[in-house]
Amino acid sequence: MDINKGLPAIASHRDLHVWIIENQRMVPVPERAYGNFFEEHCYIVLHVPRSLKATQGASSDLHYWVGKEADAAAQGSAGAFVQHLLEALGGAAVQHREAQGHESHCFRSYFRPGVLYRKGGLDSALKHVETNMYNIQRLLHIQGRKHVSATEVELSWNSFNKSDIFLLDLGKIMIQWNGPETSISEKARGLALTCSLQDRERGGRAQIGVVDDEVKATDLMRIMEAVLGCRVGNLPASMPNKSINQLQKASVRLYHVCEKEEDLVIQELATCPLTQDLLREEDYYILDQGGSKIYVWQGRMSGLQEKKAAFSRALAFIQAKGYPTYTNVEVVNDGAESAAFKQLFRAWSAKKPENRNLHGMSELIRGRLDVGELHSQPELAAQLRMVDDASGQVEVWCIQDLCRQPMDPKHHGQLYAGNCYLVLYTYQKMGRVQYILYLWQGHQATTSEIKALNCNAEELDLMYHGALVREHVTMGSEPPHFLAILQGQLVVFQGRMGHNRKELPASAMRLFHVQGTDIYNTKTMEVPARASALNSNDVFLLVTASICYLWFGKGCSGDQREMARTVVTAMSGETKETVLEGQEPPCFWEALGGRAPYPSNKRLPEDVSSFQPRLFECSSQMGQLVLTEVVFFSQEDLDKYDIMLLDTWQEIFLWLGEAASGWKEAVTWGQEYLKTHPAGRSLATPIVVIKQGHEPPTFTGWFFTWDPYKWTNNQSYEEVVDGGLGAKPAIFELTAELNNFQLSRVPSHGRAGPLSPRTLKGSQDGSGNELQLDSKGGGTSTSSYHSSPKPTIKGSLPREQLMHQAAEDLPEGVDPAHKEFYLSDSDFQDIFGKSKEEFYSMAKWRQQQEKKQLGFF
Repeated sequence: MDINKGLPAIASHRDLHVWIIENQRMVPVPERAYGNFFEEHCYIVLHVPRSLKATQGASSDLHYWVGKEADAAAQGSAGAFVQHLLEALGGAAVQHREAQGHESHCFRSYFRPGVLYRKGGLDSALKHVETNMYNIQRLLHIQGRKHVSATEVELSWNSFNKSDIFLLDLGKIMIQWNGPETSISEKARGLALTCSLQDRERGGRAQIGVVDDEVKATDLMRIMEAVLGCRVGNLPASMPNKSINQLQKASVRLYHVCEKEEDLVIQELATCPLTQDLLREEDYYILDQGGSKIYVWQGRMSGLQEKKAAFSRALAFIQAKGYPTYTNVEVVNDGAESAAFKQLFRAWSAKKPENRNLHGMSELIRGRLDVGELHSQPELAAQLRMVDDASGQVEVWCIQDLCRQPMDPKHHGQLYAGNCYLVLYTYQKMGRVQYILYLWQGHQATTSEIKALNCNAEELDLMYHGALVREHVTMGSEPPHFLAILQGQLVVFQGRMGHNRKELPASAMRLFHVQGTDIYNTKTMEVPARASALNSNDVFLLVTASICYLWFGKGCSGDQREMARTVVTAMSGETKETVLEGQEPPCFWEALGGRAPYPSNKRLPEDVSSFQPRLFECSSQMGQLVLTEVVFFSQEDLDKYDIMLLDTWQEIFLWLGEAASGWKEAVTWGQEYLKTHPAGRSLATPIVVIKQGHEPPTFTGWFFTWDPYKWTNNQSYEEVVDGGLGAKPAIFELTAELNNFQLSRVPSHGRAGPLSPRTLKGSQDGSGNELQLDSKGGGTSTSSYHSSPKPTIKGSLPREQLMHQAAEDLPEGVDPAHKEFYLSDSDFQDIFGKSKEEFYSMAKWRQQQEKKQLGFF
């Protein structure tokens, strides 16, 4: 596309579109090259969500990416093209400015398993990705946790460090070297990127070797030293990761931007927690999230010139604040805000009512919930927060003397604010028994009791072999399913329950607030027994020594009255008297200590915020919680090494991968997330802890699709390395060749040096059938290389010279660790019963076992 001509056609069959800016033209990047970025260029990336269900009604995202070596002309062209595309999209897209190495989580989420930063400019970029090219030598530095990147670095040991992963790409062979301080999850993600490069750039025909332990990976290290030379000295530690922690993100400031006499005036307006009504549609605002990200909000009535100047004004603000030039910028339009922007506010209501199928619980459960419907439509279960119709089995324990005491089923719903309780719910889903363990915490519970609650929950989880989904519930913030399994009979008393349900001393007069219209939302809470606690919109129960008054406020509905009668019958056997507001007998007010003002205005409809669910990977750095968001998430983003946080606003889910470390910190991380959230979230928001393989429909329903059998045969990183990669023929072929060469530096250095690119070469025709050493390889101005005087082995050797032979008895030049390699193909087939290719594709331990049995170990 030329800047003065029409826009390129946007294919409707895919979500993602990528263009590179070349000679002030917008050139589409082939789909197989997505994720490759040349550092001398700028790119434009457009994401247009095609599935409303998958994105919860998200807007399009338009990014312009700036390479670290891109010149001003390329950046100017990219900015102009972004404006053209934005106009074509009707201004509805969220705009992003991305700097190389500092991209937003949204941008990184498009490119799985990672992005590749490539050196060079126009000439190399025109090729994008050439499949089956083996004439290559490069070193890639792989970094990142959930979002991985690979950067081309100098082909030298000086590029290495102890904490990261490096990939030596030799065309036919790709060697992944894992630093000794890398975690297993980093190794697994690095390997996923390596395999992706193998598929995209070598058509799957390159062979991968992994160095986890240099002492054990002698063959691979020999190849690396042939290319890089012998390493001198110890490896350095990596540079500290500058990940932004949650505390930094919690600092949010809103600025009003306007022009006054041709000067730009930026005035601080508010700090967190922010409210939506601060944004006026005729104005223009900058929101600064602790210097980690800058948002620009443009009102629908703001001027066209202001909108075109959004990025330049944001960059001027960044410069004035002294923030790094790579600080991420996001420009949002009134009515098309991103999920991340909305969640910076205490509440957010869509200006246009959303067409939702779920307007509330009452419409869907007027009769009874259909269990089959909830299980076959997990998205319904997720919206309603109901795993089933609450018809399963319920067990309740009270924590007393730091131990759990079982409660009589007659009193399951009667809890005390000074105690903690465990409520175990057992149900069946598709013929499989499932469990939810609710950890209910009263407001007056002590620290030691809360600790005992968690310890007893862990004991129960062990008894059930880790199959319990644990939901932490705070008094007053009970989720619908918790209320439903107690059949609307939840009554919370003030004070503490003693042994054998003997209540500790309390006042003779008690007042209870009954809230709810059915068994799915009704709870009864004891409140101070005084008139000011009443509310005209609800029902109250006043219990005295001789009589119970059931007080109906003028604003309560028939459903509220009916549910209240059911609760009162279960609570008290005393004589009951119904009292209507305004018709109270004198003894009613006497029991409450006299009349007093209380809320009597009609209750406004509850404001339902239109927040989209967000998924984050959790990690800890220097004791601080660090979250990495995965935008447009799917089940594929849940990895066995992860701890993931799914925020649905009403609940916080913590998903624990089966191989993840840090399970004990998970709940603490959930609490810290709520404490540091810039919107001032309630700390009583339920936190649900889920282990991999035990996901309830209330969790899976937030994902576009869910495969319950996805992890049935999922291989671990170790299994992939040992079984899927193993030692391959090309690696042995090269190491066998290396045995016949003496590589050395000039005498003054006294150590081996690297092979020149001509010495170690891949096939030029791209067939990948050969990778050989050239004995005529030349040197450089400081180094020279010559072939070893040792004789080379021509062809194969007789089996008698190899079988059952000690290392010192082998012919010169034979690698004792791979004696079988020197057999002829026919001898190998005869002895091992398989070809060399089949043998080397086996797991390493199985190879060793066969070699021991046949005399080649």
